[in-house]
Amino acid sequence: MTLCLLIMSGCQSEEVSNDMKNATLLQAAEQGNVEQITKLLEDGANINTVDGRGRTAAMIAVHTNQLELFELLIEKGADINIRDQRSDNPLLYAGAEGLLDFVKVAVAAGADTTITNRFGGTALIPAADRGHVEVVEELLKTSDVDIDHINNLGWTALLEAVLLGDGGERHQQIIQLLVDYGADVNLADGEGITPLQHAKRLNYGAIVHILEHAGAH
Repeated sequence: MTLCLLIMSGCQSEEVSNDMKNATLLQAAEQGNVEQITKLLEDGANINTVDGRGRTAAMIAVHTNQLELFELLIEKGADINIRDQRSDNPLLYAGAEGLLDFVKVAVAAGADTTITNRFGGTALIPAADRGHVEVVEELLKTSDVDIDHINNLGWTALLEAVLLGDGGERHQQIIQLLVDYGADVNLADGEGITPLQHAKRLNYGAIVHILEHAGAH
């Protein structure tokens, strides 16, 4: 075998080896095998490698509710801003699913709050419409998320809390939080309909009161 072929063969072997390490890393993340993950990273596995769904080991840790593993991967240098094939990343997914502890860790680790999901929304918007009061409060208190960000539907977190919420206590709390943190209560949707107008149409009396008290029209 020529020197050239030997070099090429060595490179291919190294690529296969790295691919195996990366695949094993993702499998170990699914299984929560911290010892194996640590060893694989020491041996050169790519901490940001992705599976067939575009999920990193950090994203898998969120999906499988492994907070300590998520923290470990961040400590080891994982990029938590990488989005999967559904345009979710740890912060976006945790916000939408109401996983408060993961949201706290992601924010503390410097997650980019400007990155948006497949609907063009920040983590705040689905948290608001799904009634995740604690997540909304955490994002407003501790992150730099844009409270008035408009998604692809032309809706802000406030509009989604009205339109997709049920008008109940949790959505009332969320709307009050958004008002308290300075949301623009008169920012209308793409058709020019304001949050107050939507609340009146839906007969959400308590929300109407909150919005009117905040100067909505």
